[in-house]
This record gives sequence, C-alpha cells and structure tokens, in this order.
Amino acid sequence: AEPVDRIVVGMPKQMNNDASENAKYVIAFVRLLKKQLPDMLIEFVDERFTSVLAHRTMRDAGLKKKARQNKALVDEISATIILQTYLESKRY
Repeated sequence: AEPVDRIVVGMPKQMNNDASENAKYVIAFVRLLKKQLPDMLIEFVDERFTSVLAHRTMRDAGLKKKARQNKALVDEISATIILQTYLESKRY
C-alpha cells in the first residue's frame, strides 16, 4: 500500500465561480481535518456538475431509475469523478 500524502476535497461552487452556500460546511470539515492531520496536504477540486455527470454515468451504464435515485451511490460516483478530475489536472 502507498502512503497517503494528500486529501482531495470537492469544493461546491456557483456558476460564477464563487463558493456556494454549502462551501461553509466543506471549509468547516477541512478545518477539523487539519486539526487532526496538521501535516497533511489538502487540495480542493471544483465539484460543479459532478452529480449531473454521476447521474449520466449511471444512466449510460443501464442502471434503473430506482438505483439512480440512491444518493449514496450518486455521491460515490461523484467522489470518483472529483478524484479523476484531480488526477487528470496533475498529469499536465
């Protein structure tokens, strides 16, 4: 297993790139995380449209409507998209 050297966190933003109403919860969470892991690098990724992309991915994969309404699954796929976005941004 590889050691963890950073944590990637999705930052909710509005269309104009300002932080959204939910950003305050993410910021509060990251503050608590930094207290527990003061030496850990925490990087933010814009999470706009990740839920839309997650729903599209689920639909394209043939998941039934009931499965696509599973918020935990949508969140899991959204988190995967956030991580993919981060990794792709570091490739170039």
